[in-house]
Amino acid sequence: MSSRARGTAATRTRLGLPAPEPLPPGVRIVLDARPLQEPDRAPVTATYLHELLCAFDASPLPGESFAILLQAGLPDPTDAFDSLDVVGRRQLPPTRRLGSGALTLDPFLLRGASLGTAWRASMGGAAGAVYHAVGGAVPLASGLPLVVTLLDLAPWELAAQFQRSPAARFGQRLRARILRDAAAVIVPSQAAARSARRLLHVPPDRLRVVPLAPRAAFAGTVDPTPGRLVRERLGVGERYLVYAGRYDARQDLVTLLRALGRLATKQAAPDLPRLLLVGATPDDRAALARAASREGVGDVLAYAPALDEEALASLVAAARAVVLPALSDAAGLSAMEAIAVGTPVVASSVGALPEIVGSAGILVEPRDPGRLATALDAAWSDETVHRGLAAAARARAASSHRTWADVALETRRVYADAGVRRRPDRPVAAAD
Repeated sequence: MSSRARGTAATRTRLGLPAPEPLPPGVRIVLDARPLQEPDRAPVTATYLHELLCAFDASPLPGESFAILLQAGLPDPTDAFDSLDVVGRRQLPPTRRLGSGALTLDPFLLRGASLGTAWRASMGGAAGAVYHAVGGAVPLASGLPLVVTLLDLAPWELAAQFQRSPAARFGQRLRARILRDAAAVIVPSQAAARSARRLLHVPPDRLRVVPLAPRAAFAGTVDPTPGRLVRERLGVGERYLVYAGRYDARQDLVTLLRALGRLATKQAAPDLPRLLLVGATPDDRAALARAASREGVGDVLAYAPALDEEALASLVAAARAVVLPALSDAAGLSAMEAIAVGTPVVASSVGALPEIVGSAGILVEPRDPGRLATALDAAWSDETVHRGLAAAARARAASSHRTWADVALETRRVYADAGVRRRPDRPVAAAD
């Protein structure tokens, strides 16, 4: 133990504080980093990988090293991490072009890519080795203990949308089988743990709940300037709702537009909520515009492009509320980040959203435009309701101190539990 660690431990003893937990030993991690190369395809997965690697990079462990799997022909985003000990990078062919067929091919491709990557890991000081799979692709019998982070349960919760073809059905069944055999399955919420047990039959003793954390731009004081500039460019005033989720079958945007349509039949146009949608592609905008026109609410929508983290945090912090109509959401990251800047949330009561939102928002059942309209009207027009929700959001933000350093530490402990070859003489570093 270092002199600094001994001094810190002595101070904690004098103050009557519990001794710090030891840091886990460093292991070699085989990591599929392909979602980082195409963040628009799986934004939550890309955010998770980026923030996790940033936290690893900021606090490297002795003996920890990484073997990175990448898609050939795309830039390598892991070059930006200066302190990660990357022992090798392997280029994989672009299986995404196969569509749902990639679900079947990827497990075998990743198995071949991972074979031999942990060879002589102990020579570099590693206490063991694991394969960490994040996102949809998991290896079949890689020869290493498999740790899977499961951020999305939509392929099973919404099987009618995500398992339409025989290839997709087979691929998701194969993926579920591999998940059941994994050494550990990390999920971001208690709701996701329950769904993984119910839908995938993952053994409870292999599930590890590791909640996510807001990104740095959503913590502390948020600069209002980037958001104001976005609003001025789009002609949006100071009073607005914001939606910054995905534009696919996981979301319930049809119900949102119908809810706005119901409000439009009862209220004059100037009193309707102004909704700012962030990150929609041109095709998404065209589809939304057609649907909004059918509901008679095309004029209340405004569209912002995909924004960087600081601009999005600024926009969310100044919003009247964040709106998250969803059919499946295992992670709840958008709700978590809204509450972190003190903004109330109007969301569907699905997945992780109830446990994240709590008293800092209004929850309604999905596919119910009437109740969603009532919730939107309350958050938009009722000052008493809005003040209570905003106060609850600010109180939650002030009391929560979780960061991505915490996520990284808990993830490293999962690595150690799964992959360390136990030796009684191996020293374990002490936490400061």
